[in-house]
Amino acid sequence: MALDPRFCPTLRRRTNWAIMALPYHRIIVKIGSNVLTQPDGFPDLARIRHLVAQIAALKKEGKEVIVVSSGAVASGRSLVQVPTKADAVTSRQVLAAVGQVKLLATYAELLAEHDLLCAQVLVTKEDFRDRVHYLNMQNCFRALLRNNIIPIVNENDVISVTELMFTDNDELAGLVASMLNADALLILSNVDGIFNGDPKAPGAELIPEIEPTMNSFSSFVTTQRSQFGRGGMITKCHMAHKVAQLGIAVHIANGKTENVLPRLLAEEVANTRFQPNKNASSKKKWIAHSDLAAKGAVHINSGAKEALTAAGRATSLLPVGVLGITGTFQKGDIIRILDETGKALGLGLAEYGSDKALERLGHQNQKPLVHYDYLFLTADIS
Repeated sequence: MALDPRFCPTLRRRTNWAIMALPYHRIIVKIGSNVLTQPDGFPDLARIRHLVAQIAALKKEGKEVIVVSSGAVASGRSLVQVPTKADAVTSRQVLAAVGQVKLLATYAELLAEHDLLCAQVLVTKEDFRDRVHYLNMQNCFRALLRNNIIPIVNENDVISVTELMFTDNDELAGLVASMLNADALLILSNVDGIFNGDPKAPGAELIPEIEPTMNSFSSFVTTQRSQFGRGGMITKCHMAHKVAQLGIAVHIANGKTENVLPRLLAEEVANTRFQPNKNASSKKKWIAHSDLAAKGAVHINSGAKEALTAAGRATSLLPVGVLGITGTFQKGDIIRILDETGKALGLGLAEYGSDKALERLGHQNQKPLVHYDYLFLTADIS
C-alpha cells in the first residue's frame, strides 16, 4: 500500500542519546490499559516497575513529567470479584473505586524507590468546561511540578458515566497537554504507531511522521478498539492531530518496548510523530477542547468561511459574514461556528452577547464577534 505523499517517507535513526535527544522539557506520558495489563486482565507489575524506572530517569535529567495512567479497573479486578449480574457501569465503578487506591499506591511505592513523590489527580469532563475551574486545576498541576511532584492523572471512573466520560484517556491526555502547554505528549500503546493499514496485514508500513495538513485517517487506520481500553486508533489519530495543531508534538509508540521512553526521546525506537503546528495561546488551547461548554452557534456565509480558512491569514469573525444565530450566549461564552450547511468549522470566544450579535447581523464596520486570538478552527475544513 503506497504512503500518502504528505507523510515523511523515512524513519530517522539516531545513535547518540545525549547529543541527539529531542529537546522536550515538559512531557505528558499517557500509558494505556493494554500496556499496563496482562492478557488475563490483571495488572502487569513488572511492566509498571520498568516504566516507573524510565520516568524516574527522565526526572533525573531535569524534565517535568505528568503521567496519565489507565489501569484502575485492572487493579480493582485483582482485588475484588464483582457479581456477574451487576451492570457494566456499576461494575466499572466498583472496580475503579477499589483499584484506583491500589494503582496509586503502586506508583507511590515504586517512585519512592527513586526518592520521588507522586500525587493523584482524578478528573471528569466537567472539570474542563468552566474557565475558572480550568484555571484552578491548571494552578494545581503547576504547583505540583514546582514542588518536584509527579502528577498521576486518571479519569474519575467512580462518578464518570455517560456524558461525563471522556472518549478514553487519550482525550484526557490531550486536554492535560494543552492545559499545561506541554512540549510533547507521548502515547504508549500496544503497537509501534500508526500504520497505513492493518498492522497485522502483510505489507502494512509504519508512518513515522504525520504532517499538520493531514486530516483524513479513516481510509487506512483500523477502527478496532483495544482489548481493555474504550478507544481505538482512529480516536488516537484525531486527538493527536488536534493537539499537534496547538503546537504540541505527539508521539505514539509501543509501551511494551524495552526502555521505550529514553529511546523515543533519542529517536532510537519506531514511533509515529504528529508534527506540531504553530504555537497557540493558552486560552486558544482551552477553547479548542471546549465544545461541550458551547452556549450557542453562529452560521456564517461562504465569504466569511473563505476568509477565516485562508492560509497564512489571521482573520476575525465579523458580523457581516454571519447568516444566523442559534441559541443564546453572553460575552465570554464559547460559541460554535458553522458554515451554511451546518458543518462545524470551529469554536470561539464571543466578544459580545447574542442579543447584540443579532442587532449587528450582516452589518459592516462592526466589532468582531470572535477575535482571531480567541478563535480555533478545526483541522478538517475543506
